[in-house]
Amino acid sequence: MIAGFCLLAAVPTLRPGPGLLPAGTRVSAVVPARDEEATLPVLLRSLARLAPGPHEVIVVDDGSTDRTAAVAAALGARVIAASPPPDGWLGKPWACQVGADAATGTHLLFLDADTWLARDALDRLMGEQGLAGGLLSVQPHHVTVRPHEELSAVCNVVTMMGTGAFTRRAAGRPAARVAFGPCLLATAADHRAVGGHAAVRGEVAEDVRLARRYRAAGLPVRCLAGGDTVRFRMYPAGLGQLVEGWSKNLAAGAGTTRPLVLAGAVAWVAAAAPAAVGGVAGLAGWVGGGPVPVLGLAAWLAVAAQLRWMLRRLGTFRRWTALAFPVPLAAFLAIFARSLVLTVVRRQVTWRSRRIAVRGRTAG
Repeated sequence: MIAGFCLLAAVPTLRPGPGLLPAGTRVSAVVPARDEEATLPVLLRSLARLAPGPHEVIVVDDGSTDRTAAVAAALGARVIAASPPPDGWLGKPWACQVGADAATGTHLLFLDADTWLARDALDRLMGEQGLAGGLLSVQPHHVTVRPHEELSAVCNVVTMMGTGAFTRRAAGRPAARVAFGPCLLATAADHRAVGGHAAVRGEVAEDVRLARRYRAAGLPVRCLAGGDTVRFRMYPAGLGQLVEGWSKNLAAGAGTTRPLVLAGAVAWVAAAAPAAVGGVAGLAGWVGGGPVPVLGLAAWLAVAAQLRWMLRRLGTFRRWTALAFPVPLAAFLAIFARSLVLTVVRRQVTWRSRRIAVRGRTAG
């Protein structure tokens, strides 16, 4: 539990910006999209309401089989149909690179299709990026709606722990070792200087690898949380989408985590698991006529209270999610085990109907 407090000691969000973009600044918003007709309207309407707003909005249609392109065009975006990814490329890095190549702005704002922004978000983003330059990365505030989405709670917490970017010492500083793919902002010149998404073309965790490219080039990387400014809703389509999505990300992310940070995240999970098992066993014994499980209940409530403290800063998770933490914890352990099998044993994951080899080639 101490490890949990240390790894999420400070979760800074975007501060108010200057209120006006610098003269000559043009921001190109680039949205890679594959079968996103249901999510794009929320994002594109939020971009249309921004004050100040982007110079252009580019939606890169990455081989969608639904009405993604038509929906994006109807809402005023410039739509580019990406060709199938070349050998060695994964779909998202390819779509991001296609969008970056077509952009005319001085700055590139990469956004996942399931995100949306508050009215002053671009002002805040540009203000934060201008403080240190380099790559600004924002993990959106996780909005949950349907009950199955609450199962992402522990996955979300462990992912944020594993970045190592939110300790008291590291939070908000321009020396992060990772980045968050859903919201990235950098100058077009810096993006070209580090090799762009071409430099991470075959990476499942392309955001983490991109951050390393910036650091290797001597450019700063900052990680912030979205708060009330940048938000997203992950995996709304159902339990299958949630399992598939986290299976793609968890083990790949663990493989890029620093050993000490990974040990802290593992320690936290290792403390939560016996608290869950002991609490359930104690309650079962009490119902069966045994003594009141004081120690077990105390451990349960301690973990639940800490998890609630974490989740309030990371998303809109319901109160009962923290109290019923054995359920999302079990989901995390099961999905992580599945992710390990897929990435280490089979060396292939699936996302958006694409089979993806872990070493960077699409298999279908």
